[in-house]
Amino acid sequence: MGRAFVAGLAVVAALTGCTVQTPDGEGKRRSPVHIELPSGTPSPGRTPAGDGGRPDPAPPSDDDKPRAAPVPPRVLWSRGDTGRDVRELQARLRQVAWLFDGPTGTYDEPTERAVSGFQGKRGLPRTGKTDAVTWQRLLRMTSEPGRWDLYLMGGQRADAPDARCRTGRVLCIDKTSRTLRWMVDGRTVSTMAVRFGSQYTPTREGVFAVYWKSRDHVSTLYDSPMPYAMFFSGGQAVHFSADFAARGYAGASHGCVNVRDEAAIAELYAQVRNGDKVVVSW
Repeated sequence: MGRAFVAGLAVVAALTGCTVQTPDGEGKRRSPVHIELPSGTPSPGRTPAGDGGRPDPAPPSDDDKPRAAPVPPRVLWSRGDTGRDVRELQARLRQVAWLFDGPTGTYDEPTERAVSGFQGKRGLPRTGKTDAVTWQRLLRMTSEPGRWDLYLMGGQRADAPDARCRTGRVLCIDKTSRTLRWMVDGRTVSTMAVRFGSQYTPTREGVFAVYWKSRDHVSTLYDSPMPYAMFFSGGQAVHFSADFAARGYAGASHGCVNVRDEAAIAELYAQVRNGDKVVVSW
C-alpha cells in the first residue's frame, strides 16, 4: 500500500511539474512535493531583490534626451564687407530711416549701428550683422532700390567714352553714367561722379570748349559758391558743389556740372587749360 501511494504521488508529480522528495541521508523526510517554477520567474507576491518593491522604470522617452541648441541664421554680411549687395542693404536701410548716409558699398560702423537698431526694434538679436532672418525682414519692408539709390553719393562705373573724346585734351561728360572722364589723347587720366541740372534747368549737350576758369567763383544769378569753376557754355561750368557732397543725387544743379569730390576737382582744375574741349553726351 505504501509503495502504491508513493507511485501515485510520482505520477501526480510528473503531470504537475513537481518532483517527489525522498528522505535525506539522516532519514528525515522533506516536504513531499517541491514546486519548480519556470526559470527567472519570481515567486508570487515577491519582487526581485533590491528593487524596494517599486515597479520597473519606464523606458526613456525622446523628451528625456538632451536637445540640440538652435542653429543661428547664416550671416550674409558684416563689418568690413564690400560690394553691390552691401550698397543695396544700405539703400534699403535708408528707406526705413535707419541709415542717413548715402550707400558707400562698405559695411562700416554706421551700417553696423543701423542694422543693430533695426534688429532690436523687431525683437531680433542685436548683433549688428546682417543674417538671413534680418535680411528677409528688411526685404518685406522695403522696395527694390534704383541705380541712383544705390549710387546716391557716386562710385558708379563710367560708360565707354564718346567717340568725340578720343583725341586731344577733353572733359568727357556722360549723362547716362553721370561721370566725367578727363582724357588726354584717348587715355583716361581721372574719372569722377558728376551731377546735372534739373528738367527745368537742364545741362546743355554738345561739343564746347573751356573759355574761362575761376578758382573761387560765386554765382551772380543764384548767389551760391562755385569753387574751381571751368566755364564751357554761357553760365554753365564744371565746378565743386558742397550740396552734391552733402545730398548726392537727391538734388540737382541749375545747369552746371557738379563734382562732389573736392580733392579730385582741385587736381583737375590745375590740369585743365582754357581752350580744352568739353563733350557732354547721353
